Order: sequence, then C-alpha cells, then structure tokens
Amino acid sequence: MAYDDSNIFARILRGEAPAHVVHEDALTIAILDVMPQAEGHTLILPRVPAENLFDLPEAHAAAVMASARRVGLALQEALACDGITVMQFNGAAAGQTVFHYHLHLVPRWSGKPLMAHAREPVADELLVPLARKIRSALPGGP
Repeated sequence: MAYDDSNIFARILRGEAPAHVVHEDALTIAILDVMPQAEGHTLILPRVPAENLFDLPEAHAAAVMASARRVGLALQEALACDGITVMQFNGAAAGQTVFHYHLHLVPRWSGKPLMAHAREPVADELLVPLARKIRSALPGGP
C-alpha cells in the first residue's frame, strides 16, 4: 500500500485540518486524540510520510520516542494518572485505522476502564483546556 497523503494526519501536518497540539518540534508533533480511549489520550506523529513503523526512518523513530517520553511526563504531571499505556498499530489487521505512523499515549487510572477506540468524539470545548493544561506541564515549560 502506498502512502496516502490525504489521510487526516498528513492534512494536520500541512495545516489543512485542525488539531489540539500539546507539543511540537522539528521532527514530531503531539496532538490530543479527538476520539480518545481516556482523558489526555495523545498521539505522537512524525513529520515524515510513513505509513507504519517499517516505513519510518530510524532518526524519526527515535524522535517519536523522545517526544513520547517528554509528553508522557507532562501527562503524568497534568493528569495525575496512575500509568500510561503506550501502543502502536501496524496495518489494518493490527487495528491501524489512519495510515500515517502514530504512537498512542493513553493515561490510565486504577479501576477505570478504557473507552472504545475511535468511537466517541470529544467536544473542542473540553479538548482546548486539556491541551493547555498538558502544555503547561511540559518539562521546561510550554
């Protein structure tokens, strides 16, 4: 399957679609998932067109993990979560629904089940202050 540059993440990266950005650097961007499995569910995207992990250049894979660590620390600080599930899907058979590589950071609280994946959108009115709260908890400031 060839990379489809009309996917939603490619459009977000080009500024053609809105997103709730919590972190960005030269190689990655971190956005809130608009259909989260938990409050603060964040996606780390590389800025290169890569359909899955196997298409992702190593330098960009390393940058994704560095951003995941940075944003994960902010999630812990901002949301006081008990843990964070880190997951990534490669191919439709594995559950990938958007074919631009992305890493999920899903905050977890003991005894609180996850919501279904990609089922219920959350209103912008809730995501805007949440993104601000996470950005303010980034190590070294927003």
